[in-house]
Amino acid sequence: MATLLHIDSSVFPTEASASRAVAEAFRKQWEEQHPEGTVIHRDLAAEPVAHITADAHLAGFVPESAHTPGQAAAFAERVKLIGELERADAILIGAPMYNFTIPSTLKAWLDNVILMGRTAGETQSAKGTPVTVIASRGGSYAPGTPREGYEYVQNYLKAVLADALGLDLEFIVPELTMASKNPAMADLVPLAEASHDRALEAAATRARRLAEHIAA
Repeated sequence: MATLLHIDSSVFPTEASASRAVAEAFRKQWEEQHPEGTVIHRDLAAEPVAHITADAHLAGFVPESAHTPGQAAAFAERVKLIGELERADAILIGAPMYNFTIPSTLKAWLDNVILMGRTAGETQSAKGTPVTVIASRGGSYAPGTPREGYEYVQNYLKAVLADALGLDLEFIVPELTMASKNPAMADLVPLAEASHDRALEAAATRARRLAEHIAA
């Protein structure tokens, strides 16, 4: 049975969050294709994982037989998260842009699952797993736009997900999500709506294709 690891990090509920809404479209299509499959859902806004501590970090470089009690407890939590990553046939991540980058809760999850010698480095135990990132943002940071240089979501996640972890990465980018709420962006509402519709369609298509590929 196929397993989807679904990570949400928006602080807003689905009806107020583009990343959650688009991720939901992906997940719905995935579950239609894999009704008997497993979805591991981590809502990092509702239940944040622990930020990395000295014990959790140092435990990754010490044999388990030499762990202190504090290191053993902290490392067990990291291993649980890493196990979910390694078991997944596909990964779905909602990554809204907050202050030009990802939410701190998502950064905490990444700090836990990036482990040199296991998930990162020469081994990359989840290498090749398809990961779809819903990278929503209130404005536009696309090439050629005035704020292109402030794009620290896709650039960062490419470095950690594709390069460090070796995952097969694809972004879906609903942008201009603040257009309907910001009077100064009123003329951009049609573009925002079109971007949202494209993202929903892309998410459903991506989920269906991945499900078909895994089933084959």
